[in-house]
Amino acid sequence: MFHKSDLQADPDVHFGTLANGMRFAIMRNVTPAGQAAIRLHIASGSLQENGNQQGLAHFLEHMAFKGSTHVADGEMIPILQRKGLAFGPDINAHTSYDETVYELNLPKVDADTVSTGLMLMRETASELTLDASAFDRERGVILSEEGSRDTPQYRAALEIRNSLLAGKRATMRAPIGKTDIISNAPVELLREYYWANYRPERATLIVVGDIDPAAMEIEIRQRFGDWKAVGPPPAEPDPGTLETKGESADVFVVPGGMTSVRIAWTRPYDAAPDTFAKRRTKLIEDLGLRVLERRLSTIASKADAPFISAGVGSRDLLHSAHVVQIAADSEPDKWQAALTTIDQEQRRIQEFGVGQAELDREILGYRSIRQAAAAGAATRKTTAIASALAGSVRDNEVFISPAEDLSMFETMTNGVTAAEVNQALLHAFSGNGPQVVLQTTQSPEGGADTVRQVYDASKAIAVSAPSGAADVAWPYTHFGEPGAVVERRTDEDLGLTMVGFSNGVRLTVKPTKLRANEVLVREDIGRGRLGLPKDRSAPIWTSRAIERSGLKAMDYQDIQKALTANIVGVDFSVGDSSFRFDGRTRTEDLATQLQLMAAYTSDPAYRPEAFRRVQQEYLSDLDQYDASPGDVVVRDLAGLVHSGDPRWTFPDRAELSAAKPEDFETLFRPMVSNGPIDIAIVGDVTVDDAIRMTAETFGALPPRPETAPSNDWGDVRFPAANKTPVLRTHSGRADIAAAALGVPVGDLLSDLPRSFTAKIAIQIFQNRLIDQFRIAEGASYVLEGYVDLSREVPGYGYAHFSVETEPEKIPRFYAVVEEIATDLRSHDVSPDELARAREPIVETLKHQQQSNEYWIECLHHAQTDSRRLDRIRNSLTGYGKVTAGDIRVFAATYFSPEKFWKFEVLPATAR
Repeated sequence: MFHKSDLQADPDVHFGTLANGMRFAIMRNVTPAGQAAIRLHIASGSLQENGNQQGLAHFLEHMAFKGSTHVADGEMIPILQRKGLAFGPDINAHTSYDETVYELNLPKVDADTVSTGLMLMRETASELTLDASAFDRERGVILSEEGSRDTPQYRAALEIRNSLLAGKRATMRAPIGKTDIISNAPVELLREYYWANYRPERATLIVVGDIDPAAMEIEIRQRFGDWKAVGPPPAEPDPGTLETKGESADVFVVPGGMTSVRIAWTRPYDAAPDTFAKRRTKLIEDLGLRVLERRLSTIASKADAPFISAGVGSRDLLHSAHVVQIAADSEPDKWQAALTTIDQEQRRIQEFGVGQAELDREILGYRSIRQAAAAGAATRKTTAIASALAGSVRDNEVFISPAEDLSMFETMTNGVTAAEVNQALLHAFSGNGPQVVLQTTQSPEGGADTVRQVYDASKAIAVSAPSGAADVAWPYTHFGEPGAVVERRTDEDLGLTMVGFSNGVRLTVKPTKLRANEVLVREDIGRGRLGLPKDRSAPIWTSRAIERSGLKAMDYQDIQKALTANIVGVDFSVGDSSFRFDGRTRTEDLATQLQLMAAYTSDPAYRPEAFRRVQQEYLSDLDQYDASPGDVVVRDLAGLVHSGDPRWTFPDRAELSAAKPEDFETLFRPMVSNGPIDIAIVGDVTVDDAIRMTAETFGALPPRPETAPSNDWGDVRFPAANKTPVLRTHSGRADIAAAALGVPVGDLLSDLPRSFTAKIAIQIFQNRLIDQFRIAEGASYVLEGYVDLSREVPGYGYAHFSVETEPEKIPRFYAVVEEIATDLRSHDVSPDELARAREPIVETLKHQQQSNEYWIECLHHAQTDSRRLDRIRNSLTGYGKVTAGDIRVFAATYFSPEKFWKFEVLPATAR
């Protein structure tokens, strides 16, 4: 399978090829136990389309769910739902330029479920009926998807990609295709594409999971051995020739987008086999570019930085070119300074090179990541392995084990010098270029000539050697005398140990072997949003500046430098009932992870420059939230469903602009420095080690006062029902709109049986919406239903349905919702419909419970609210007890039109 390569494929994967040319890869993996993942990779995408087929490769992916020789139209999804697969998370597919991949994540590995999955992949391979009427119904769904994707970000990325790949076929074959072809192409063109390109020699079947590889190979050979291609293989399309470019400048105007500048170099794609030498060449280049990126990140973190953020990287783009890019996002009126800075830093590293200390640091960081991957290899997730195998097929790369990857890395970097990396950088900054691109909402006067003039003026300025940065040591290793444990109890059935320290800090520990060498840490402080004023806005949005502010003893960049060898980090967020730090680490770094979190809690810096950077990010992003209906929903829905409560409302431009650095510190310092602390530790750690390390960090902090329970939630409520929808507008296309409809339900914990019924009822409702509005009427691609029941606020929670569609179809969406609601109030659902909603929920929950992420999320407030533990214990049986009668009662209680709250986002041009 990997001929002409000197690399050793992962020995745990069994590779093979059938007589008809179809390849397969099988791997036994038991994380999580009792599950499997199947991927069917077809090496054909939009690049294989003829001129009159543009968009049909992607259209065909949709049609794979619309009937085949042995599965009637409309039956594939129900078959899988009965076996516990959820549409979207477990049943999916995607089409790109050079591939189409079909995905099934099987929640069970009994013979029937696995055989069904293989049968459906076999049907996709050559048995699709491609019925003309089904094809016509799906046109509207594809057009809706095209509209929802057509955002400023997408248009900018496409224009830049096409500029970099000028001369290549990829510039003329965006996978979404052309709307006139999607609207009018005869089904015969779709069939021609299918027969020509879905061929065994272009297919790779991947099966990973808790299965017997030998038995799996037998079944694969039995099912796929008779697959025969239709006709001779088509001629490979001309990929084009990468346009030769010298120095160039372009301006791409994208209304509603961000302002960014980039400098890029391209050279022809290297199609040589994947070898040790080829990977080493890429690694040496990456190390040098990573040094440059770190230098730019340091500049971005300073006061009055010329850009908001910057990135550097290289990649083989669509098998069409090797691209090296330096890009920076800036404020609209600072693109000149951003361009000048990235130019001069690029020339500085090209002229003076990287320092050996800088190189050694990057090698240390790369090594740590690979060591962690190798240590956790035995408990990699099945779905991640399956997708990685599909990716290796796409990229024509050998799939190697994490241990081999680490070993190769050590060999590749042994003795590597700064001089070698500097030589690689000289090669990286060569070829076609430099190609300078400005992305902006409004072209500067003079257009591309102005961009060229700014670039030329920058190049005329000589650069000097960088100043060497001093080494830094991590100073936060001692927080005082370790805290004394004053309370310790266990919950045997859930495997929990709950501890109280003398300073008031609480710790909950759950040791697991779900992921080898992985430990998750969560710290909850205070009351979160619910502890903030309810009558005025607070700059909650500045929360992302907490991490970037660093600590009093060292800034963020020095923290990164000091902890390069460790797998640690913090993520700060504001939840409804707490301010929260999260960390993910490996077992040997847990002590350092806890030191880092304790330092951010006890000695935060609140640097003004971090605040200003976040402020500019928000201001720069603001116009994008007007650019499509989906973005408006993301921006406004949380505030609306909390009846305009400022604690959940997205800030407007005036509020963002008026905020000051002192507002940031005034908000967070009292909360973070004084609020009660709850720690949860989940993963590959012993209880005693977790207690000892927590005692040495959080347990050693000064006492934290225990906050008395409060029922003052500030009148948190779902909005009242309305006949006239709340209206917002967007500045995007006139043919796309969004609508949402919600009803109040209640909170999560006060009535657990209701929460189980609500989840299943909403799933039934969503299934019917998809069946009618998407599948039968072809009116939408984006259609969702969910239930959000608060764990924190008594009485608060809601069910919600949303859609993106054409403006004139919104009334029909409301009508379909009311039709479904009426039927659910009036009739019991069938046993089959109940099972198709319940089984994916149950199987998803079983899958989640085999992850550390599930436990770290569920243990919040576990010591003070026993209902949270009851929910963990009773969820699986609770869903099993829900009856058709319960669904009908729930619908009668909540799904009444007079209770519906409606919200619409229409194009501004329609008002």
